[in-house]
Amino acid sequence: MARVTFSLDDATVAQIRHTAARLQRPQSHVVRDAVADYAARTDRLSERERQHLMGVLERLRGAKPTRPATGVDAELRAIRTARRVGGRRHPGA
Repeated sequence: MARVTFSLDDATVAQIRHTAARLQRPQSHVVRDAVADYAARTDRLSERERQHLMGVLERLRGAKPTRPATGVDAELRAIRTARRVGGRRHPGA
């Protein structure tokens, strides 16, 4: 286990000590749990980020296509064919 040194304000230190005493756990455990909880929460989107992404998706959904459907279908067929025969490899290569 690594030892590290951080500078914390007095209020934060008091909260760590109070929480450790209340839970009857070492201060280091309280800090580890707090960091783990914070890391888990930061992996999720905030409500603001979620609303922004939903707005982007709604705008994209309402946007008119820039290519005709026949062109898209032809490109998809070409991709599927290429995947069946080994991607970009050329015969004899």
